[in-house]
Amino acid sequence: MNNRQAPSGERSISWIDRLGHALSGPPADLSALVEVLRDAHQRGLLDADALVMIEGVLEVSEMQVRDIMVSRSQMVVVERNWDLETILPVIAESAHSRFPVIGDSRSEVLGLVLAKDLLPYCLNEKAADFSVRDVLRPAVFIPESKRLNVLLKDFRASRNHMAIVVDEYGGVSGLVTIEDVLEQIVGDISDEHDIDEDGNIMRHSEHHFTIKALTPIEDFNEYFGSEFSDEEFDTVGGLIMREFGHLPKRGETLEIGGFQFKVLHSDSRRLHLLQLTVRKKELAASSEQPGGARDAGC
Repeated sequence: MNNRQAPSGERSISWIDRLGHALSGPPADLSALVEVLRDAHQRGLLDADALVMIEGVLEVSEMQVRDIMVSRSQMVVVERNWDLETILPVIAESAHSRFPVIGDSRSEVLGLVLAKDLLPYCLNEKAADFSVRDVLRPAVFIPESKRLNVLLKDFRASRNHMAIVVDEYGGVSGLVTIEDVLEQIVGDISDEHDIDEDGNIMRHSEHHFTIKALTPIEDFNEYFGSEFSDEEFDTVGGLIMREFGHLPKRGETLEIGGFQFKVLHSDSRRLHLLQLTVRKKELAASSEQPGGARDAGC
């Protein structure tokens, strides 16, 4: 048998040998394994999407709940004594499907309420008899130190989609959802409340919007009647990062000239999605909605 092979065959076998060596026994260096996978991508053996997901899986195995959780102060909650008329606007504005129910403070989580459980009360005359206790579901509590790969497995086994995160003393420190974990693997997961591929601004109400961080400052100014300078930065994301002085994480907020920005999605390199609350009394309206804006449907 001729041991000589074509150059392409040599490259293929070389990569397979390196990958097999990296996977045989406990890997000594995770970063070395990632380099092998990136080398495979450069050789056309892995496409870009597969590489991103594999790297995401490797990162999830090293991450803990505290790395991605929504902090206690940023949780959208329902109080146990609220009536239906108080709860519905909160649900409509946040567009979430699950909400922690709190007692006297955010550190006292009594359970969860699901938006779908409120539909029967909205469709008949039982609204007057509504009580949060009637629709309260038990909450799952997990420690901040729980690894994401273990949490994902638990989510799948229990069919829960949300867990309340507690610190070492048993106090509530935040919450995490199955979507938060999956986004670490596959990237941002869009739903019907997210912005179109061709749009930059989604209007939820008169003063509440979701905008892409890549929205040009010029389009932002035209839509909202603002006067932010675009001499130093071209996008809203660049402007926000300058004001923060660092790359902000999800949940961090900042107010500039009557506009409150909250980071909805970011990674280790840049901002992706922002929640905007317009606190100015006068909001410039445009029937054409420049900058690719659109109204959110019901």
